[in-house]
Amino acid sequence: MRLLLAILWLLVPLGFAAYHFGPGQEKVKFDQTEAFLADARAAVSSEDWPAAIDSYQKALAQLPKDEKETALRIELEIAKAKMQDSGLPEAREELASLVDRLNDDPSLPADLREDALSTLANSRYYMTYLMKLEGLPASEWEPEIEAARQEYKLLAQTGGDREKHLADLESAIRLARAEPTELYGLPIPNQ
Repeated sequence: MRLLLAILWLLVPLGFAAYHFGPGQEKVKFDQTEAFLADARAAVSSEDWPAAIDSYQKALAQLPKDEKETALRIELEIAKAKMQDSGLPEAREELASLVDRLNDDPSLPADLREDALSTLANSRYYMTYLMKLEGLPASEWEPEIEAARQEYKLLAQTGGDREKHLADLESAIRLARAEPTELYGLPIPNQ
Protein backbone atom coordinates (compact mmCIF):
# COMPACT_ATOMS: atom_id res chain seq x y z
CA MET A 1 0.00 0.00 0.00
CA ARG A 2 2.80 2.42 0.86
CA LEU A 3 4.54 1.58 -2.39
CA LEU A 4 1.36 2.35 -4.36
CA LEU A 5 0.91 5.69 -2.56
CA ALA A 6 4.57 6.57 -3.12
CA ILE A 7 4.29 5.80 -6.83
CA LEU A 8 1.09 7.85 -7.15
CA TRP A 9 2.69 10.72 -5.25
CA LEU A 10 5.67 10.65 -7.63
CA LEU A 11 3.36 10.65 -10.67
CA VAL A 12 1.60 13.89 -9.62
CA PRO A 13 4.42 16.16 -10.89
CA LEU A 14 4.50 14.16 -14.11
CA GLY A 15 0.79 14.88 -14.61
CA PHE A 16 1.34 18.61 -14.03
CA ALA A 17 4.25 18.60 -16.49
CA ALA A 18 2.16 16.78 -19.10
CA TYR A 19 -0.61 19.35 -18.72
CA HIS A 20 1.81 22.28 -18.82
CA PHE A 21 3.55 21.15 -21.99
CA GLY A 22 0.32 19.95 -23.62
CA PRO A 23 -2.96 21.83 -23.33
CA GLY A 24 -1.45 24.32 -20.90
CA GLN A 25 0.52 25.95 -23.71
CA GLU A 26 -2.69 27.49 -25.04
CA LYS A 27 -3.23 29.10 -21.64
CA VAL A 28 0.34 30.44 -21.71
CA LYS A 29 -0.33 32.01 -25.12
CA PHE A 30 -3.52 33.60 -23.80
CA ASP A 31 -1.61 34.98 -20.81
CA GLN A 32 1.01 36.51 -23.11
CA THR A 33 -1.69 37.91 -25.36
CA GLU A 34 -3.47 39.47 -22.39
CA ALA A 35 -0.21 41.04 -21.22
CA PHE A 36 0.34 42.62 -24.65
CA LEU A 37 -3.28 43.80 -24.76
CA ALA A 38 -2.89 45.39 -21.34
CA ASP A 39 0.24 47.18 -22.58
CA ALA A 40 -1.67 48.35 -25.67
CA ARG A 41 -4.58 49.67 -23.60
CA ALA A 42 -2.16 51.56 -21.36
CA ALA A 43 -0.45 53.04 -24.43
CA VAL A 44 -3.83 54.09 -25.87
CA SER A 45 -4.82 55.79 -22.62
CA SER A 46 -1.54 57.73 -22.63
CA GLU A 47 -1.93 58.41 -26.39
CA ASP A 48 1.35 56.67 -27.25
CA TRP A 49 0.09 55.42 -30.61
CA PRO A 50 3.30 53.75 -31.91
CA ALA A 51 3.58 51.73 -28.69
CA ALA A 52 -0.10 50.81 -28.88
CA ILE A 53 0.28 49.60 -32.47
CA ASP A 54 3.35 47.57 -31.53
CA SER A 55 1.65 45.96 -28.53
CA TYR A 56 -1.50 45.16 -30.51
CA GLN A 57 0.59 43.56 -33.25
CA LYS A 58 2.48 41.46 -30.69
CA ALA A 59 -0.82 40.39 -29.14
CA LEU A 60 -2.14 39.42 -32.57
CA ALA A 61 1.00 37.37 -33.26
CA GLN A 62 0.64 35.50 -29.94
CA LEU A 63 -3.07 34.83 -30.34
CA PRO A 64 -4.02 31.22 -31.19
CA LYS A 65 -5.26 30.87 -34.75
CA ASP A 66 -8.70 29.59 -33.74
CA GLU A 67 -9.56 32.88 -31.98
CA LYS A 68 -10.95 34.55 -35.10
CA GLU A 69 -13.25 37.09 -33.42
CA THR A 70 -10.55 38.28 -31.02
CA ALA A 71 -8.09 38.59 -33.90
CA LEU A 72 -10.55 40.74 -35.84
CA ARG A 73 -11.13 42.96 -32.81
CA ILE A 74 -7.38 43.42 -32.42
CA GLU A 75 -7.05 44.28 -36.12
CA LEU A 76 -9.75 46.91 -35.66
CA GLU A 77 -7.89 48.41 -32.70
CA ILE A 78 -4.65 48.46 -34.73
CA ALA A 79 -6.43 50.39 -37.48
CA LYS A 80 -7.86 52.86 -34.95
CA ALA A 81 -4.40 53.44 -33.48
CA LYS A 82 -2.93 53.92 -36.97
CA MET A 83 -5.56 56.56 -37.68
CA GLN A 84 -4.40 58.45 -34.61
CA ASP A 85 -0.73 57.97 -35.53
CA SER A 86 -0.94 59.77 -38.90
CA GLY A 87 -1.44 56.51 -40.80
CA LEU A 88 -4.90 57.33 -42.08
CA PRO A 89 -4.51 56.08 -45.70
CA GLU A 90 -3.06 52.75 -44.59
CA ALA A 91 -5.68 52.37 -41.85
CA ARG A 92 -8.47 53.10 -44.33
CA GLU A 93 -7.30 50.32 -46.63
CA GLU A 94 -7.04 47.87 -43.72
CA LEU A 95 -10.50 48.85 -42.49
CA ALA A 96 -12.04 48.32 -45.93
CA SER A 97 -10.52 44.83 -46.04
CA LEU A 98 -11.66 44.12 -42.48
CA VAL A 99 -15.25 45.21 -43.19
CA ASP A 100 -15.33 42.97 -46.27
CA ARG A 101 -14.16 39.99 -44.21
CA LEU A 102 -16.73 40.76 -41.51
CA ASN A 103 -19.52 40.98 -44.07
CA ASP A 104 -18.50 37.62 -45.53
CA ASP A 105 -18.95 35.86 -42.16
CA PRO A 106 -22.47 36.32 -40.73
CA SER A 107 -21.58 34.31 -37.60
CA LEU A 108 -19.53 37.20 -36.20
CA PRO A 109 -21.20 39.57 -33.72
CA ALA A 110 -23.13 42.56 -35.04
CA ASP A 111 -21.42 44.98 -32.64
CA LEU A 112 -18.02 44.16 -34.15
CA ARG A 113 -19.39 44.69 -37.65
CA GLU A 114 -20.98 48.00 -36.60
CA ASP A 115 -17.80 49.25 -34.90
CA ALA A 116 -15.67 48.37 -37.93
CA LEU A 117 -18.09 50.01 -40.37
CA SER A 118 -18.31 53.13 -38.20
CA THR A 119 -14.52 53.36 -38.03
CA LEU A 120 -14.26 52.89 -41.80
CA ALA A 121 -16.82 55.66 -42.37
CA ASN A 122 -14.86 57.92 -40.02
CA SER A 123 -11.64 57.22 -41.89
CA ARG A 124 -13.34 58.08 -45.19
CA TYR A 125 -14.66 61.30 -43.66
CA TYR A 126 -11.21 62.38 -42.47
CA MET A 127 -9.63 61.38 -45.79
CA THR A 128 -12.16 63.59 -47.57
CA TYR A 129 -11.48 66.46 -45.18
CA LEU A 130 -7.75 66.24 -45.84
CA MET A 131 -8.27 65.89 -49.61
CA LYS A 132 -10.42 69.02 -49.66
CA LEU A 133 -7.84 70.92 -47.61
CA GLU A 134 -5.16 69.89 -50.11
CA GLY A 135 -7.30 71.30 -52.90
CA LEU A 136 -7.74 68.03 -54.77
CA PRO A 137 -10.42 67.98 -57.46
CA ALA A 138 -13.92 66.78 -56.60
CA SER A 139 -13.45 63.68 -58.75
CA GLU A 140 -10.95 62.40 -56.16
CA TRP A 141 -12.73 63.19 -52.90
CA GLU A 142 -16.37 62.73 -53.90
CA PRO A 143 -16.25 58.89 -53.96
CA GLU A 144 -14.80 58.90 -50.44
CA ILE A 145 -17.41 61.18 -48.92
CA GLU A 146 -20.21 59.43 -50.77
CA ALA A 147 -19.06 56.07 -49.40
CA ALA A 148 -18.86 57.57 -45.91
CA ARG A 149 -22.33 59.04 -46.28
CA GLN A 150 -23.75 55.69 -47.38
CA GLU A 151 -22.05 53.90 -44.48
CA TYR A 152 -23.32 56.46 -41.95
CA LYS A 153 -26.81 56.11 -43.41
CA LEU A 154 -26.67 52.33 -43.11
CA LEU A 155 -25.45 52.62 -39.52
CA ALA A 156 -28.20 55.11 -38.67
CA GLN A 157 -30.79 52.68 -40.02
CA THR A 158 -29.42 49.49 -38.47
CA GLY A 159 -26.87 50.47 -35.82
CA GLY A 160 -27.25 50.77 -32.09
CA ASP A 161 -26.36 54.42 -31.47
CA ARG A 162 -28.80 56.03 -33.91
CA GLU A 163 -28.29 59.61 -32.64
CA LYS A 164 -24.52 59.48 -33.12
CA HIS A 165 -24.78 57.96 -36.58
CA LEU A 166 -27.32 60.57 -37.67
CA ALA A 167 -25.02 63.34 -36.43
CA ASP A 168 -22.14 61.74 -38.36
CA LEU A 169 -24.33 61.55 -41.46
CA GLU A 170 -25.15 65.25 -41.17
CA SER A 171 -21.45 66.06 -40.78
CA ALA A 172 -20.63 64.08 -43.91
CA ILE A 173 -23.29 65.92 -45.88
CA ARG A 174 -22.02 69.30 -44.62
CA LEU A 175 -18.45 68.33 -45.55
CA ALA A 176 -19.52 67.30 -49.05
CA ARG A 177 -21.21 70.65 -49.58
CA ALA A 178 -18.45 72.77 -48.01
CA GLU A 179 -16.07 74.69 -50.19
CA PRO A 180 -12.36 74.16 -49.46
CA THR A 181 -12.04 77.83 -48.56
CA GLU A 182 -14.60 77.30 -45.78
CA LEU A 183 -12.31 74.70 -44.23
CA TYR A 184 -9.20 76.85 -44.17
CA GLY A 185 -8.44 78.18 -40.72
CA LEU A 186 -10.75 75.69 -39.01
CA PRO A 187 -9.16 73.17 -36.67
CA ILE A 188 -8.94 69.69 -38.20
CA PRO A 189 -11.61 67.60 -36.49
CA ASN A 190 -10.28 65.04 -34.07
CA GLN A 191 -10.81 61.39 -34.71
